[in-house]
Amino acid sequence: MSSRNQNRAPSPSNKKGGGAEENKRRRIGGERMVVQGRGRAPLGSLNNRSDANDGAGGGATEGSEPSIIEFTKEEVEALLTEKMKKGNPLDTKKKMEQMVDLIKRLKNCVRWFKVVEEGYIKEKEKLQTDLESAEKKCVDTENEMNMKIAELNEAISNLRMTISSLEEKIAKEESDKLEVMECYRKEKEARNEAEQMQVSLSTELERVCNARSAAERQATENENLYNRSKEYNISLQQYNSSLQANLDAASAAQKRLETEKSSIVENLSNVRGHNKALQEQLASHKASQEEATKAKDMLANELKCLRDELKQIRDDRDRQLGQVQALTGEVAKYKEYTGKSSEQLGTLMAKTNALEEVCTSQRQQIDMLQQQLNAEKEKLKMADLSFSETQTVFEDQKRTIGQLQERLAEKELQVIEGETLRKKLHNTILELKGNIRVFCRVRPLLPEDGPAADMVVTFPSSTEALGRGVELAQSGQKYSFTFDKVFNQEASQQDVFTEISQLVQSALDGYKVCIFAYGQTGSGKTYTMVGRPGPPELKGLIPRSLEQIFLVSQSLKDQGWKYTMQASVLEIYNETIRDLLSPTENPGKKYNIIHDANGKNTYVPDLTIVDVCGADEISALLKQAAQSRSVGRTQMNEQSSRSHFVFTLRISGVNENTEQQVQGVLNLIDLAGSERLSKSGATGDRLNETKAINKSLSCLSDVIFALAKKEDHVPFRNSKLTTLLQPCLGGDSKTLMFVNISPDPSSTGESLCSLRFAARVNSCEIGIPRRQTSMKASDSRLSYG
Repeated sequence: MSSRNQNRAPSPSNKKGGGAEENKRRRIGGERMVVQGRGRAPLGSLNNRSDANDGAGGGATEGSEPSIIEFTKEEVEALLTEKMKKGNPLDTKKKMEQMVDLIKRLKNCVRWFKVVEEGYIKEKEKLQTDLESAEKKCVDTENEMNMKIAELNEAISNLRMTISSLEEKIAKEESDKLEVMECYRKEKEARNEAEQMQVSLSTELERVCNARSAAERQATENENLYNRSKEYNISLQQYNSSLQANLDAASAAQKRLETEKSSIVENLSNVRGHNKALQEQLASHKASQEEATKAKDMLANELKCLRDELKQIRDDRDRQLGQVQALTGEVAKYKEYTGKSSEQLGTLMAKTNALEEVCTSQRQQIDMLQQQLNAEKEKLKMADLSFSETQTVFEDQKRTIGQLQERLAEKELQVIEGETLRKKLHNTILELKGNIRVFCRVRPLLPEDGPAADMVVTFPSSTEALGRGVELAQSGQKYSFTFDKVFNQEASQQDVFTEISQLVQSALDGYKVCIFAYGQTGSGKTYTMVGRPGPPELKGLIPRSLEQIFLVSQSLKDQGWKYTMQASVLEIYNETIRDLLSPTENPGKKYNIIHDANGKNTYVPDLTIVDVCGADEISALLKQAAQSRSVGRTQMNEQSSRSHFVFTLRISGVNENTEQQVQGVLNLIDLAGSERLSKSGATGDRLNETKAINKSLSCLSDVIFALAKKEDHVPFRNSKLTTLLQPCLGGDSKTLMFVNISPDPSSTGESLCSLRFAARVNSCEIGIPRRQTSMKASDSRLSYG
């Protein structure tokens, strides 16, 4: 006997025989759906439209595109509640035609719903984009307004600093003006003293004249004293001349002082006029500053300081007056004092000229600052207008955003309603297809199996059996079987998964789903369920199903769904349950199977349960379980699975928007290979394993046959496997069975037994699946139902 490996990938075989049929199937499955009409037809015409579309589709080429038929809500409800027409119960052909017609109309309804859902999603994305752009525009406008306000505040602070500097300069000029006035007062007092001195000199001259007349009289009387008197007269004349010269000089100095006084008075009047103008401008600036900054206290402090300075100046004036009074006695030093006064007068003239220049430049600066202030006021007015316009635009945008948010809420509500309708249609189609569905997969011939001409499995090409029928030749006789779907040896792992993807989706919708693989040793069960490590296209149904669940659960976050998932892996080996995820090995530990009160859920207490959040964690768990699984070598297979492998994923979902809760269970089972003792060549422990495997599979057959005959008693408790699968086979679960067969002529007997068993399973009817919409309390137990 040659050895066979069930984990090998399907190898490419002869594609000439089935190429035309395969291309035809691909063309039919790859047609795109395009909306061609927008009119709605009444419900009564759906049958005619479906027939018309079927007729058109039968002769259509690759370029033809079927139209999408629109439905109203009443039509959809009527289609969901439509019942099968009563007729001859033995007329299965008519019943099948009615069922196919109903399925076609449901598919048309699902296509229409997908188109509407795509439109809703696109409109939702568009509204979301408009909302984001409007919010971004509002943020940009607000930032621009803040920048303009900061610029205006900076300009106002600069103007305040300029005004304060001008006030300081004006105060300094005021102090200089007071000093000039004080110097002028001193000069006036000096001039008065000079006049008084001139009066005293005139009195002295008169006295001298009187003395001269007296002397002359004395000379007349005393001629003896003539010479001495003459000399004295000469001296008196000389003294009189000097006095007259001094008087003339004092008069000239007085005239010069009067001229200088008039010029100083004129300059002082000009300075006072300029000072008055500056004071008027200062008053206007102070008024503007008081209105803008409200700095009344600061100005009061400055006024107090000025009053203190004025008091100090008055004290200085009194002290200087005392000094002037002290100088009145120093008549002899008049010339020196007059020279000093002239020098001081020149200094005052220079200071006056400098003050005029400074006042002129300050006047120009004040005019320039006034112009800048007017320009800033205009800018402020423009900024106020721009702010009001921006505020209006902002209010309009806020109203637009509110309207967009309302429309977005309406669209989200429509999406939620559409998702509910999609789930209802999806599960209605699966219920019409049958609660227990059976798929058949034929593995390719291996090199050790012999030439392809010896292949005992063929596939009928008739229209009714295309893709659903399989024929097995044994001893010159052909046995025909029909299942829900048949995969030939050329089918890839992706092709197989595409057919079960909708069933996996039901687990997320809150249903219990069970998928298990059945077949003889070496028929490819483990390859179908688990796959092989390496390229992604070799992945089996278990990793692909879990990847789809995590991908879809992430996409449903936008609709408010949040999912939590728990996984466990066990095997049934020699009628004993083993925990493949247990961190510590405990061979002696026994696990029991417990059913709840109504028998719809099954639990295995103390089993290791792991919270999972992604496909990578699932891959690590599968690798750990594969290393712990019981395998052995037989004549049928080098690495034969000696146990039933059960992977369970419990899914709990909560919608934060609608507060709806769902709970689904996904069971993925790789059964041990069925084999006859004579062909397996098992001895010792392998013999005991084979007996246990065949016994459990035989019990599974008894359960299926009892369900097919609708017997009152179904022997679920005859084995651990049937006890574990009781909610899946006899309850309200959605169940799919893969029957794997080998095209090797030496395996014809085992393949025929597997096909007959699968046909019995396909004829079973179980309860209607029920959706789990309530969350159970967590008690560290994982349901297998």
